[in-house]
Amino acid sequence: MLLINNDLHRDMMTRRAIFQHGGVGLGAIALSSLLNGDAYGVDVAKPQAAPGVDPLAPKKPHFKARAKNVIYLHMVGAPSHLDLFDYKPVLQKHDGELCPKEFIEGKRFAFLRGHPRLLGTRFEFKKHGRGGIELSELLPHLGSVADDIAVVKSLHTEEFNHGPAQLFMMTGFGRLGRPSVGSWVTYGLGSENRDVPAFVVLVTGALAGAGTALWGSGFLPSVYKGTEFRSSGDPVLFLSNPDGVSHADRQRVINSINKLNQEQLNTVGDPEIATRMSQYELAARMQLSVPELVDISREPKDVLEMYGAQPGRSSFANNCLLARRLVERGVRFVQLFDADWDHHSGVFSNLPNKAKQVDQPMAALVKDLKNRGLLDDTLVVWGGEFGRTPLLQGTNGDGKATNAGRDHHKDAFCGWMAGGGVKGGTTYGKTDDMGYSIVEDPMHVNDFHATILHLLGMDHERLTYKYQGRASRLTDVAGEVAHKLLA
Repeated sequence: MLLINNDLHRDMMTRRAIFQHGGVGLGAIALSSLLNGDAYGVDVAKPQAAPGVDPLAPKKPHFKARAKNVIYLHMVGAPSHLDLFDYKPVLQKHDGELCPKEFIEGKRFAFLRGHPRLLGTRFEFKKHGRGGIELSELLPHLGSVADDIAVVKSLHTEEFNHGPAQLFMMTGFGRLGRPSVGSWVTYGLGSENRDVPAFVVLVTGALAGAGTALWGSGFLPSVYKGTEFRSSGDPVLFLSNPDGVSHADRQRVINSINKLNQEQLNTVGDPEIATRMSQYELAARMQLSVPELVDISREPKDVLEMYGAQPGRSSFANNCLLARRLVERGVRFVQLFDADWDHHSGVFSNLPNKAKQVDQPMAALVKDLKNRGLLDDTLVVWGGEFGRTPLLQGTNGDGKATNAGRDHHKDAFCGWMAGGGVKGGTTYGKTDDMGYSIVEDPMHVNDFHATILHLLGMDHERLTYKYQGRASRLTDVAGEVAHKLLA
C-alpha cells in the first residue's frame, strides 16, 4: 500500500504529494515482487534436476531416435556453394553479362553496388555415386562418400552479415542471448559419458563474427554450454594441477566445496549451483580422461594418413579425427569451426586451398565412422552461415580477373548431412538456373534445426525452456521437418 503522511496531507491528496511520499511504498512493492521472482514477468528458473542429480544425466528422447550424437562442421565465412555443390550451366552461358535487374531491385547486399555482372564458376563438376550427386573438382574425396551424404541445395536464412547469420545458424536467432543448437541438444538428451563434456568445440583458425557466443548456453543453465578444446598446451584451460598438488588433494578440495554447494542448492534451488557442482566434479574426472582422449598419436598410421592428420599440429584434419574419438566415447555434440571462408575477392585462387584443407578429412570422417559402425548413430552436418552470389564482386570487367569474388547471399545456399537416419546419395531442394533463388523444397534455418532434432528423437515444438514467461525453443515459432531427407 502507498505510505502517505496524513499530517501533511490531511486535506490535500495531490498527484505530486502521492509521488513524493509514496515512493517508499512503491519501492517496497517492487522489492517484494523481485524477491518472489515475479518482476516483469520473468520466472525464476527452476532446477532442471533434483538436488544431487547430475543435470547431464542421459534423458529419453520424445520418440525413437535415428541418431545419438552429432558432429557439426561449420565453415566460418560462408563457402561459395556455386563453386562447390550447385553447378549452373545457364549461369556459365551468361558469365560476364550484366545481371537481370530483378536480381538487384529492392535487394540489400553487404558490399555489391551498382549493376554487377554475372559470375559463373571456373571449376569442373562431376557426378558421383549411384545417386549421381554433382560435386566440384575441388571435392574429390567427398565424392568417394557421395552415397552416404545428402546434399541440401535449398537452405536460406534471414541474415546477410556474418555475425548475425552465424548466430542465426547456431541459435535460431540473429542476436546474442540464445542457446546454441549444441546446448539445446545436450539439454534435451544429456550425456552418455560422465568423464568428458557433453558438448565439445574444436576451432581451426581465428574466428570472425559472433565468436564464442556460437556455442553459448544463452538462457539455459550454463552446464549446457560448449567446452572448447585447445590444440596446444592443456586441451582445456587449467586441466593440469599446479606443481605440488596431487589429484587426491584436488579431489578433497572439490568434495568439501561441493558439500557447501549442496547445502546452498537445497536452500535456494538455483540451477547454476547444480551446474557449478557438476562442473567441479567433471573437471576432476577430465584430468584423468582427457589427456588420453586428445592424444591422436595413439591412432594407427593408416588412420592418420586417411585423415591427413599430424599429431601435435593444429589442423582441421586433426579435429575431424578427434571428433570421431569424442563421439566414440559418448560425447553428445561435437562442433567444429573452420575459419577463413569469406571470399569477397580471389575466390578462384583461394577457394581451392580451403577446399583442400577440409575435403580429405571430412570424407575420412564419414568413412571412419562407417567402418566402425558409428555412422548409423552419428549425424554429420556440414555448412556455412549463408551462401555466395552468382554476381561478380571485385572488378568492373568481365569477371575473369584473379581478384573476382562473391558477396554474401542469404536466399540460397548449400550444406550436406550424413549418417544418423539421413537418406544418402540424394539431393534435397533446387535453385533456379542462376543459383539465385530457391524453386523447390526450400529449407529455412528453422526447418534445418527441426530436422536435426527430429533425427535425434526430439520434437522441436516440445523441446522448450521457460524464459521471460514464455516457452522458448530453438525453432522459435516455426520449423518443419524435411521428411524427404530421412531414410
